[in-house]
Parts: sequence; structure tokens; C-alpha cells
Amino acid sequence: MNETGAPFDISDRDMAVPPVDPVIAACSERVRRPRTARVPIECGDLPFLIKRDGTWLYRGTPINRKELVCLFASVLRREEDGSWWLQTPAERGRIEVEDAPFIAVELDWTGDGRQQILSFRTNIDEVVTAGPEHPIRVSHDIITCEPTPYIKVREGAAPHLAVEARINRATYYEMVALAVPEWVGNKRVLGVWSRGKFFSLGELPPGEA
Repeated sequence: MNETGAPFDISDRDMAVPPVDPVIAACSERVRRPRTARVPIECGDLPFLIKRDGTWLYRGTPINRKELVCLFASVLRREEDGSWWLQTPAERGRIEVEDAPFIAVELDWTGDGRQQILSFRTNIDEVVTAGPEHPIRVSHDIITCEPTPYIKVREGAAPHLAVEARINRATYYEMVALAVPEWVGNKRVLGVWSRGKFFSLGELPPGEA
């Protein structure tokens, strides 16, 4: 987005960015840095789409530069109505997201039981540690009951509409291997501990330990 309010125009000149690692580090820092309050200019709908597999498209073409994806991801917001926006202090525009904007592609863990800590690396190289501030949830398909797990990356404008990363299948299986049975209310469930909090992955069938 530019100062005139025109849509993003990605060209080779715009793609000229510093080496990847410093940019990704700076991008991660910008996500956490508070911004001066001001009213940005509305740019309407922007030609961006984030596919379910985490691919960012601009006018239907994949953005292959990871550092550029990281830059856009650093200004991604989710509003109270569930819509997605790219917002800088000067401008903002609505984009489309098929599912979660990020993908958790790697799991690292330390400890076990209640002392276990699970950390996930996303496809933009942001590390998120599961716990009270970054809960894991599992959505089940109504028809197939197939699980789709997510982890909260950061807050959205509404408490129930967080910016999340979908945990990919391989990483989910790694997490399931660390799961233990626990009682949640009157239900016996399988789940994982991280930073002292238990996250249910699903209810155990009757008779299973």
C-alpha cells in the first residue's frame, strides 16, 4: 500500500529486500512492537489471498519471497467480524484468507508431563510456545470427524477470533505421540501439556486408558 491509497503493486524493484535472516528478525519484532494510534486510510479490497496451505497469492500469483511474506504477515490483523486486513499506521486494506493465515510446520519440546513445553515454528519462522497465552484447539469435521488442530499466534480484535496457525499433519502426529490421557470434567480425553496447561485433542472411546 502506498501513500496515495492505491493497492499494493509488487514489482522487481519492490522485491529488492535485504538478506532474509535480518528481515525475518525485524519482521518478527514489528509484530510485537506497539504502534502509535492513528486512523489509517481505507484502501478497500486488496488482491491478496492466503491459501489453506499457507501460500500467499497476489493477483493470483504466489509470492515466493519468504521475506516479503514475512513483511506482509507482520501487519496482518483480524477484525471483530472475522475479516482479515493488512494494516500499516497509514493505510489498511481487506484481504482473503481461506483458513488460518499461518501453518505450524515444526514442533520442538522439552520436559514431560505437567512440566512439558511445546514450541511450534510457523511457515514464517515465528516460534510460538503453547500455553495459557497461546492455546491449542482442535476442530473436528462434522461429517468425517477428522481433526484440524490450531495454535493461537496472536490476538485478534475480538477475544474469540484470534490469529492462528494451523498445525500441519506431520507436526500434529508428532504432538499426538506426546499426548497423555486425562480427565476433563467427566470425560476421559487424550491431550498434551505445555507450560502447565492441558490441551485436549479428543475424547477417548469408553474402555480406553
